[in-house]
Amino acid sequence: MTVTADENGMRVDRFLEARFPGLSFSHIQRIVRKGELRVNGKRADSKDRLEEGQNVRIPPLKLDAPKGGGSELSEAQQKTRDALKAMTLYEDDDVLVLNKPAGLAVQGGSGTVRHVDQMLEVLRDAKGQRPRLVHRLDKETSGCLLVAKTRFAATMLTGSFRSRSARKIYWALVAGVPKPKQGRISTFLAKEEREDDSVMRIAEHGDEGASHAVTYYAVVETSAQKLAWVSLKPVTGRTHQLRAHMAHIGHPIVGDPKYFNIENWQLPGGVQNRLHLLARRIVIPHPRGGFIDATAPLPPHMLQSWNLLGLEADRFDPIENAPEE
Repeated sequence: MTVTADENGMRVDRFLEARFPGLSFSHIQRIVRKGELRVNGKRADSKDRLEEGQNVRIPPLKLDAPKGGGSELSEAQQKTRDALKAMTLYEDDDVLVLNKPAGLAVQGGSGTVRHVDQMLEVLRDAKGQRPRLVHRLDKETSGCLLVAKTRFAATMLTGSFRSRSARKIYWALVAGVPKPKQGRISTFLAKEEREDDSVMRIAEHGDEGASHAVTYYAVVETSAQKLAWVSLKPVTGRTHQLRAHMAHIGHPIVGDPKYFNIENWQLPGGVQNRLHLLARRIVIPHPRGGFIDATAPLPPHMLQSWNLLGLEADRFDPIENAPEE
């Protein structure tokens, strides 16, 4: 097989996954490890990057046959397509913006069977190109997830995130009412490995693995001084940034299993103990000019809380006026 322009820079294992969707991960690792796969006649590692025009020699493959014949698989694929369609907030030839539900992982991890990246497999085009994730959301965070449908769009959009020309606005329900009502949180964050998982801790400048993180926040509305609806604008895009930052200023996000740290705090009746964080809006330059501007509605558990607490979702959002740096 010859590596196409669109596959330029792809890892060997990703190339095989893309060309042969029925190929199991362990089988890919095995043929690479045994040296049965050759790139321009030489052995390759699964992490090696391919270049356009290279020849990839592949041994006879054992592809997983669709369970129970072809019809069932296409039915499952159709279900996945329908699910993606129901999540779509915006779509054109280059870009897809999904309203990711809370509880659906963006990428696979240990024990994760269903995730967005795997669902996108059913949107592979005639050339074998599949949509690519451009950024991530935590599993329990719902809202705007940007996906590139072409390699060109992926490069342009990734560049926009890097140069921070993407504007992201999040909504959260937090414990207490932040003072002042509008502010800027600036800290260093570093990953801390714990027994069963990892968290982001507030770090010092110069600590190993510490990255600078900046978030603007604004209180939109309050409920009896016990809870506040805040709008958040992250300037940087660190892991768990908003969750760690709100906990740091003493107003953790309601339902956050990792960062909610107020002892003996009682959830108001009827409010679900789930993460109340929504990727509300994304505004980013379109790869071919103009802008993409997508807004996600409150997910069911947050809508329920808003209704219970008498918060009005169509209020003016003061974060609009926050700086961009």
